[in-house]
Amino acid sequence: MKQLGSLYALAVLMLVSTAYEAAGKGPLRIHSKNPRYFADGQGNAVFLTGSHTWATFQERGVEGQTPDFDYEEYLDFMETNGHNFLRMWRWEHSQWMQFVPSNTLIRYEPMAYMRTGPGKAIDGKPRFDLDKFNQAYFDRLRQRVVEAGGRGIYVSVMLFQGFSVEQKGTKGVEPDKGNAWDGHPYNKSNNINSIDGDLNGDGEGIETHTLRNEKVLQLQEAYVRKVVDTLNELDNVLWEISNESHPDSIPWQYHLIKFIKEYEGTKPIQHPVGMTSAPISNPPLFAGPADWISPNTNKYLEDPPASTGTKVIIVDNDHIMPWKSNPDWVWKNLLRGNQFILMDHYRDFRMGSPARPEPKHGPARRAMGYARKVAERVDLASMVPANDLCSTGYCLANVGTEYLVYKPDGSDKQLVVDLKAGTYSVEWINCQDGEAQRAGSVEVKGRSALASPFAGPAVCHLVFKEEN
Repeated sequence: MKQLGSLYALAVLMLVSTAYEAAGKGPLRIHSKNPRYFADGQGNAVFLTGSHTWATFQERGVEGQTPDFDYEEYLDFMETNGHNFLRMWRWEHSQWMQFVPSNTLIRYEPMAYMRTGPGKAIDGKPRFDLDKFNQAYFDRLRQRVVEAGGRGIYVSVMLFQGFSVEQKGTKGVEPDKGNAWDGHPYNKSNNINSIDGDLNGDGEGIETHTLRNEKVLQLQEAYVRKVVDTLNELDNVLWEISNESHPDSIPWQYHLIKFIKEYEGTKPIQHPVGMTSAPISNPPLFAGPADWISPNTNKYLEDPPASTGTKVIIVDNDHIMPWKSNPDWVWKNLLRGNQFILMDHYRDFRMGSPARPEPKHGPARRAMGYARKVAERVDLASMVPANDLCSTGYCLANVGTEYLVYKPDGSDKQLVVDLKAGTYSVEWINCQDGEAQRAGSVEVKGRSALASPFAGPAVCHLVFKEEN
């Protein structure tokens, strides 16, 4: 048994080492030269992009019907598409979902706490003991982050879930739909510790995502410490406080961001901490203490604001236009100094757990991989949005040295770009298949028209060679 234990420890060590080598070569830091991006341990600017879906961590689906999520196959899918980022979704509750009738039992497992009883919770299973963590939960979390790291994938580890504490959108409107709070460990009917997260007795637990309940906050801080202890040494980690918590959660999220920074400050590695939107608006995200944010509003898909570098911006259509995709969103955000990730309903049980990923998202999935490849070929750390230099308004530039210019589909075939006079190497990238076509060198004398060889969307890469 001792020998088996040693072999297991060696296997874990090898996996961890692989994660270090493949997914970061050191934890992410805000880039000192260009804070629109993170830098890896080698100082290289990193463009984060990729698909994410709801069952990346816990099993999620109809009790007794939905098959377990094939995580390894999902990582294969991400790797094939050239992705390097996923959100590790966490569900706080054990049962029910507000999108389906309450008599449709939706399981979420494993859970963070042991179910020891005595007594039964609302879902008929043993009550939770909030003083006892379920080690299998944390072992799975670590294993999945390590496995992602071995594929070169960074993981946003979600700590809390806004959809677990309230009957979002259906309370009083569709009373027959499930209420996630009925399955939450902090529901007084579900634990043996006399913890009541519903302070006003309205049948929801939104108060748990505020600073109003000191006992709940202590439990949450203990959970955060346990997660940090589990993952701290891994390079490919980012923290995400909560998915779509209500606007009153803002002070609570700020508190937890600072709590993580202080706690990790005592440990070997510190990781970026993020805060995401919807229904929270953008101003508190930009004003808060988070290192990275996911804003909302359609403008971040249709005509993204150029990043100023006040925060690392990871645009996530989950908070803006979920269930939809467009490869154009990826390229527009790359050229505005943002990063982009896709809410991908990959084989989701609400679609009948199909045998293959939803094909309509294929173009966006591929675009993320192509955009990442382009970002890794340029000196991204030296490039900033320069919309006024290009006729399409999409230009990322180290002015006088290197330019990326985007021609969306349907725009004029020619791009007009303001360039320093001289000779430039020119390369066009077809946004539909990622193929590059060199166009040799071109001499320019300022504002110049460049003709794309492709009928569809394309990116032009220009590098200054010499003065005329």
